Amino acid sequence: MLKYILKRILIFIPTLLVISLLTFFLSTTAPGDPVEQMLTTQTGEGASANLQANEEAYLQKRKELGLDLPIFYFSLGNQATPDTLHRIAKRAHRKNLSRFINDYGNWDEISNYYHTLKGFEKNVYDVERDSTNATALINLKDAVKSLYIEPSPEKINFNLDVIDKAVKETPSLGSAIASGYNSLSGSYQNMTTNTSKWKNLIPGFKWYGLENQYHRWFFGDKPLFGDGDGSWKSKGFLRGDFGISYKDQRPVASVLLDAVRWTFMISLISIFITYLLAIPLGVFSARNKGSVGDQIVATILFILYALPSFWVATLAVVFLCGGDYLDWFPAIFKPDLSGGFFNDVKELAYYLILPLICWSYGGLAYLSRQMRGGMLNVLGQDYIRTAKAKGLSEASITWKHALRNSLLPIITLFAAVFPLAISGSIVLEIIFSIPGMGKVGFEAVVARNYPIVFAVMMFSAILTLIGYLVADILYAVIDPRISYKK
Repeated sequence: MLKYILKRILIFIPTLLVISLLTFFLSTTAPGDPVEQMLTTQTGEGASANLQANEEAYLQKRKELGLDLPIFYFSLGNQATPDTLHRIAKRAHRKNLSRFINDYGNWDEISNYYHTLKGFEKNVYDVERDSTNATALINLKDAVKSLYIEPSPEKINFNLDVIDKAVKETPSLGSAIASGYNSLSGSYQNMTTNTSKWKNLIPGFKWYGLENQYHRWFFGDKPLFGDGDGSWKSKGFLRGDFGISYKDQRPVASVLLDAVRWTFMISLISIFITYLLAIPLGVFSARNKGSVGDQIVATILFILYALPSFWVATLAVVFLCGGDYLDWFPAIFKPDLSGGFFNDVKELAYYLILPLICWSYGGLAYLSRQMRGGMLNVLGQDYIRTAKAKGLSEASITWKHALRNSLLPIITLFAAVFPLAISGSIVLEIIFSIPGMGKVGFEAVVARNYPIVFAVMMFSAILTLIGYLVADILYAVIDPRISYKK
């Protein structure tokens, strides 16, 4: 058994690496710019005086998050794509430059156009606005922003015409930005005429080494002992550093730790209650197959299984948590845990009774029917008939001989239930205002707070692996015929 467990744990390593790769690359392709999201309340987009400050704050935060590094250890592409494209700060800008590379293939000219555009933008923001140029200056800034993200020649030429018109028709603008506009127009013409499209047809391989975003996210770049040069470094996912929350810039580990205690506690209690009730009910129904008691239990369980948990939870809040109806339970989850152990248990019981009922009844109905089916299958086997022929009591046959083998389907289901101890129930946590993993994960998805979303995904995947391992071990414990020696 020990050899089998070690083998499974070794298999977990490549599996975990594959899961981490999928999770990471999902995070890199997710919409939105995390740096802009984190800086929204700090600098915003600002006016001309804040352009340089915004740019510096953006680059500093990007470096802090490690987004200035290459995405992976290597890249497979073509000769036209440079190995420095990741240094372009804005994602939308990189995407636009990649389109230029596909269209023209001449990175030197494309890079020159991009940097000329940035210099021209600075010239535009340096112009002081007055009554004679206010409208033209607004149009200029809009045109510059469009040039950063527009790959279409028609739209680029349209924006260049807007700039040309402003230069010619507004003297105060023309004297300030005419030279910059001529350079910009010339660099664009060079990019579109001096093409090297053939470079896109030649495969290219670029090696970046360990200095990349994936390595930093998963393994970290902080030494095992000490802090290296004293600067802040990432510990990596493997050492409990799950990144920074985009919403409030707290460590993701801190956010999840606050939430996971509630979800973990409620889920464990719910699983315990569910199995504690489901197994005896399933055994009772199997031993009394076709009886009135079996039919009553089956009817009640089918009704429970058919009731959506979110609907029952909503009714419970409306009718039992104050308002115009009964005020038996609290509507908002805010337990006061400062009165000692027994008072805290009493307080939690008061707040958790409705969530636990809604959490458990659906699983209770399903597991009890699975238990009934497993028990019926076992009770029809030869060794059970032999035990009856020996004169053993019904209780001894049921609980000593039949129960262990009938638990195998229940154990299989445990592997799927186990990850829910972390991920939680989104709907129920929102309805009962429980600050658990489900509620935190949902709010993170809505706010595009991807570090929290992908940390929850990773934990769910890890717990799924652990759940299947625990299920395999329980198989051998319950049924001696199952052996992992070979």
